[in-house]
Amino acid sequence: MRKVWGLWPVVPAIAALGMLALPDPVDPLARAMLGAIVAVALAAAVIRAYLRSRIAPLVIAAARIAAGETGVAIPTRRDALGRRLAAAVTTLGATMAEAHSEATTDLLTGIPNRAATIGTLFTEVERSLRYRRPLAVAFADIDHFKTINDTYGHEAGDIVLKGVAATLRENVRASDRVGRYGGEEFMVILPETSVDEAAMLADKLRLLVASQVYAMPDGTEVRVTISLGVTGGTDRLSVDALVREADAAMYSAKALGRDQVYAFEEPNDDSTIVRSPISPAGRTTAMDLGRQAHGAAAEALAAIISPLPHYRGQPSALIATIVTSLARQLSLPDHEIDKIRVAALLHDVGKVGIPQDILEKPSSLTPAEWRSVVQHPRIGQVILEQATTLRDAVPIILHHHERFGGAGYPYGLRGHEIPLGARIVAIADAYDAMIQDRPYKKAISHEAAVEELRSHAGTQFDPELVEIFCDIYGAIPPEADPAALGFVAATRAHRSSARRGHPHPHPHEHAATAEG
Repeated sequence: MRKVWGLWPVVPAIAALGMLALPDPVDPLARAMLGAIVAVALAAAVIRAYLRSRIAPLVIAAARIAAGETGVAIPTRRDALGRRLAAAVTTLGATMAEAHSEATTDLLTGIPNRAATIGTLFTEVERSLRYRRPLAVAFADIDHFKTINDTYGHEAGDIVLKGVAATLRENVRASDRVGRYGGEEFMVILPETSVDEAAMLADKLRLLVASQVYAMPDGTEVRVTISLGVTGGTDRLSVDALVREADAAMYSAKALGRDQVYAFEEPNDDSTIVRSPISPAGRTTAMDLGRQAHGAAAEALAAIISPLPHYRGQPSALIATIVTSLARQLSLPDHEIDKIRVAALLHDVGKVGIPQDILEKPSSLTPAEWRSVVQHPRIGQVILEQATTLRDAVPIILHHHERFGGAGYPYGLRGHEIPLGARIVAIADAYDAMIQDRPYKKAISHEAAVEELRSHAGTQFDPELVEIFCDIYGAIPPEADPAALGFVAATRAHRSSARRGHPHPHPHEHAATAEG
């Protein structure tokens, strides 16, 4: 029928030719009939041309909207019928877009709901398996959320949910997806990301959430924390397994004290994931003992390493004092401050693995010798990974020689890819190195050291943290805290026969020429 309908222009042409071919003495009725045929054919041609130019684009737009396409441009029309049809198609598009949004978006937080998030996870798992690319998933749960609802009301709970959702959404990469999984739980889907990388990102999100302040309806201000569980891989991925493992890891993070990140490990006969509740009194006692064990472990590690004849990574009470002050100025949680302090005291522990002749070389290092020196953050990582209670300090020690502009080591991280604790330690470490006398270089003044930090803000150091350092210590030089001095004195007692200092330049010595 389409082919037959497509021949309609031939009809008026044939009719017109027929009229011209008729002899003059023709029956008037026949001529009238041919005239009518020509008129009808021409009218049909005009109507079809109108439909094709005016109505067909609107029909095509409606078909695209019906197929689920969004952002379809509706052609404008000047005639009355065209305007009405265009308005109807526009309304259809808006209604379908609204229905789609309600079906896939969490109305409170504005991020994808559970169904849409799981759908995205299915897509990413399929892509990961097809191309053998890494995929990670993180579950985040707001700590003590029921207490917020009970204390301030459900309106306050909604404020916190929206705030946490916004923080998560605004601080992930463009390729990542954040969705509300249910209640106070969120899922973060991280394509092209290993579990270790996901854990670092999760820790960044944890600190960002903890730094936010939420105004309650009664005028009070509240801070919240989140616990995160991370899992992922490349092979044998499945949606059910990823959801189960991330959920189990998140519960482990909460069971271990909340406000932390836990990477999933398959439980075996010797380890189980604890989900049993613990009483407030029991938790307080456990946390106190845990802090004591943490401090004892740091002192024990220093006691073992300090007597080694070629160890030069002496802890600095001044560095520990500076990082503690900066962390408190940032309003970090107490356990986060303690983690950064311990990392500062042990940040050069990896120098135990560097040959003595390189550490004591009075002249410039060769490229091969320098490659040996820059291994000490990685060596420190391995040491602390074996000391279970000190494992939290590993990312700080591993990355304290990264540079804000990306020219540091061992991984060349830049900006906020570098863990916050490592960025803090880098500033304190550099300041301490600059104001100390060395066999090869005299100390510079406090004012000159501050100016060096300022001049390298944004390239070597985090500019915001440098500004905080200058706000605290710009006018008055820092002094070592007595508690940190006690730790350092205990470790130095184990090295009474060892020589002090290390002749080769510290990697942060005089920021302008460091690592040159």
